[in-house]
Order: sequence, then structure tokens, then C-alpha cells
Amino acid sequence: MAIKAVAFDVFGTLVCIERPTRPFRKLVRLLHEAGRRRQSDDGIRAMSNAVDLRQTASMFGGMVSEENLRSLEAELHEEIQSITLFADAAPTLAALKDQGIKIALCSNLAAPYGPPVLDLLPIQPDFCAWSYEAGAVKPQPEIYRYLCDGIGCRPEEIIMIGDTIEADMVGPRKFGIHGYHLDRHATATSSTESVDSLNDVLTILAARH
Repeated sequence: MAIKAVAFDVFGTLVCIERPTRPFRKLVRLLHEAGRRRQSDDGIRAMSNAVDLRQTASMFGGMVSEENLRSLEAELHEEIQSITLFADAAPTLAALKDQGIKIALCSNLAAPYGPPVLDLLPIQPDFCAWSYEAGAVKPQPEIYRYLCDGIGCRPEEIIMIGDTIEADMVGPRKFGIHGYHLDRHATATSSTESVDSLNDVLTILAARH
């Protein structure tokens, strides 16, 4: 079956954070220091609800001072300002668009990170399967279903690529999507399951057509 869409993970795949400050992680630590126990699903809850830092603090119990919240918001702003595109992102997106292939984003991230990524991209995707809008995170099957419904394609008509093996290759493949792992640090790409550049998406696409 012909490939109709390519879905990209975002951070570590299309873009990188040059100056990571990890404000959401620091928020959880501050809450822990204030007496709240860390929960195993803290990360999932933060990424599967459309909430900002303050709303996340409230959702988790809210024992954070105004001073600390403002400091975290400043760090979040600094982190977002440092987001940059990988060199192979723009040409790959442009080539896919020229071929009439639909472009989607499928990413686990907190709500404040979505819009800045779209502002940075030279080509706007046809659909965004943000975890905070899907109400699920990769590799949960619900987010892949959300992706397929949103982009209007069957799983076998989609290629997925990202830098996390479980979320971007194994999970999608279990769902029927053609998942590939992006390993930018690979010295040689001998595996058919791994690529070392976004440019390889075009090679995969050509082989399947």
C-alpha cells in the first residue's frame, strides 16, 4: 500500500533545545521538597493534559511559591527561545510537500512547547498529534489512533520517524505504522529499522513507491 503521510516526532528529531532548563522537572522536584510524593505517572499527566506550568502545579497539588513559579516560567521562556531546527528538517519537509505527501507531528510534550515549534517550522504540518491534545502519550496506542484519524490515513499508509525506539518505532509498528528510529549519532546505518538523518525518509519513501 502506498505511503500517504510521514509523521515526525519533534524534540530530538525535527528540533533541539540548545539551552535546556527543564522547568517541568524542576516543578515536580519543588513539589516533592514541599512534601508531595512523586508519582510514577507525573510525566504522563503533564504531557497528556493541555495545561501550562501554573496549571500543572495546581493539578499536582500546588505547594509552590509565587516566586518559584515566576522563576520556572522565566526558565521555560528561556528554554523555548533556544529551540532550533536541525539542518535536515526544512529540506526534508519541503521535499515531502513537493511529492504531495501529508506531514504530521506526533510528539510527547507539555502544552507550552507546541505553538513555538509550529512557529519555527518552515512548512506547517497537515495535522499535529500532540500528546496534550490526544490525552495519551507514545507508545500508548490511543495517540497513534488519534494521529491516523487526524491525518485521515490508515496505519499502513504512514511512516513514523523519531529518536526514541519504544515511542517512535516499536509502538507505531505494533499499531501497524511503519516506524523508524532516528539515531543521529550512529556511525553506520546497517539496520533497516534505523536511520541517521531525516534525509533517509525520502529514500525509504522512494523504496516503498
